[in-house]
Amino acid sequence: MLSSLPNLLTLSRILAVPLFVLLMWEGNWVTYLLAFGLFCVAGITDYIDGYLARAQGTVSKLGIFLDPIADKIMVVSVIVMLIHNDAIKGWTMLPALVIILREIAVSGLREFLAGLHVSVPVSRLAKWKTALQMVALGALILGQASDRFVPALPVHETGVAALFLAAALTLVTGWDYLRTGLRHMD
Repeated sequence: MLSSLPNLLTLSRILAVPLFVLLMWEGNWVTYLLAFGLFCVAGITDYIDGYLARAQGTVSKLGIFLDPIADKIMVVSVIVMLIHNDAIKGWTMLPALVIILREIAVSGLREFLAGLHVSVPVSRLAKWKTALQMVALGALILGQASDRFVPALPVHETGVAALFLAAALTLVTGWDYLRTGLRHMD
């Protein structure tokens, strides 16, 4: 099933992470524009891979396993690079930290529950959380370049506001997963 189109799209998001890091490392407006474009393509493939897998009836265990991992790798690596380049600093570190810690905690919880043969499906609210995270991070990436070509637009500020909203949804969905997990712990 590794060669199915949905799984290849998911793998492409994972393989794009080193390119994100490289593009964002220097932090000039051109590389940020390229990183923003790549981030948009990655976000679109996140939607398309799930849609195709369901539409074609090719949903696989590998895809169910890899898709959330690809999302987490992409989100955390972009947050780290935005911190590296001071796009996330001060109080904005708080929602970034909430997002990273929740991703680690939910991954650990899913692994624990998998050992008990308990599946925790992704909720609709968690999908909205991921979408809002992608919008926030995309705006923060674009905000690093926007001063160069559209200084009047508050792109960075919009990204910061969306990051705080995403962190709020992150807490809610993290609590939902934890409540589910606690039912299976002695």
